[in-house]
Amino acid sequence: MKKSLILVWICLISAGSHAQLIRKYSNEFLTIGAGARGLAMSGAVTASTEGTEAGYWNPAGMLHGDFIYDAALMHASWFASIANFDYLSLAFSPAESPYRFGVSLFRFAIDDIQNTLNLVDQEGQVDYGRITRFSAADYALMAHFAMPVTGVENLQLGFNTKLIYRNIGPFANAFGFGFDVGVAYRPGNWQLSAVVRDATTTFNAWFINEDQLKEAFEQTGNEMPEENIELTPPVLTLGVARRFALNPDFGLLTEVNTSLLGGPQAGVNFGTVLTLNPSIGLEADYREWVYLRFGAGRFQKTTTFNGGEQWLFSPSMGLGLQFGRLKIDYALTNLVSFESALISHVFSLRMHFVRK
Repeated sequence: MKKSLILVWICLISAGSHAQLIRKYSNEFLTIGAGARGLAMSGAVTASTEGTEAGYWNPAGMLHGDFIYDAALMHASWFASIANFDYLSLAFSPAESPYRFGVSLFRFAIDDIQNTLNLVDQEGQVDYGRITRFSAADYALMAHFAMPVTGVENLQLGFNTKLIYRNIGPFANAFGFGFDVGVAYRPGNWQLSAVVRDATTTFNAWFINEDQLKEAFEQTGNEMPEENIELTPPVLTLGVARRFALNPDFGLLTEVNTSLLGGPQAGVNFGTVLTLNPSIGLEADYREWVYLRFGAGRFQKTTTFNGGEQWLFSPSMGLGLQFGRLKIDYALTNLVSFESALISHVFSLRMHFVRK
């Protein structure tokens, strides 16, 4: 019974106790990724991504790939299916237009949480019939736009506008919005990219139902959050990829990404000013029909029990199959952290339609 209360309190306190402060894990559900291909390569896909999934990784990449419509969906779960993450996306290429448009929907949720705040009735008796259930869910709706840069060959720009809604049952909800911008440059077999997520700083405004929680907070010695603004700082991600034609049947793509974050965070720290989060991805293909993928990310130096230091990282791998217009991707990855053994199986589907 206490677990459900603790979960609610942690969510509310983390959401509202540090007003107008930059939060390291604000809107963390939007850092999970989209599509099993990207997850199998540890997110090292911002330079090589294309089609509708590029709307998440780098919106400029939507200009790559031959399609009128391109749709994708993904489902992932962990903690014995307690937490679920779903993604749905669609990209559109108007006839005789240099522009491409897309839209994506994300949902991360823990459903069926027991609300035991009213477990004890006014006479002090435990009444299990008074238990209700709720969900703690995060939603994001993204609109994508990509365009070529006039006068500069092989250079593209992309933009995201995102609306965010976060809900903790009847206790609190939040509304927010933000913007991303991406650049892609592909001269020959080289692919270069730069993406700024939350370019203008994404914010969430929380609204807490004090009538539901005030009594419980007082009884447990907690204070109601007084402020309600949560900020997500900008993050710059740079990527470089190279395609190799090993022979007429086999190809290889290698890509390296690194994210630049301000302040000391999990990653490769440069003092207290800058943190780098590098990731590496490999993708081998047979006639662009069967794909084998590997990745490594979340590099971090940690201290051992004997006082020494060691580098840790999260590995990932996956497969892809192309059947005409349908593409099936699978990833075996750790969606939580390198310290956890909670490996997840992720599947995603893509379907595209080309002009005849």
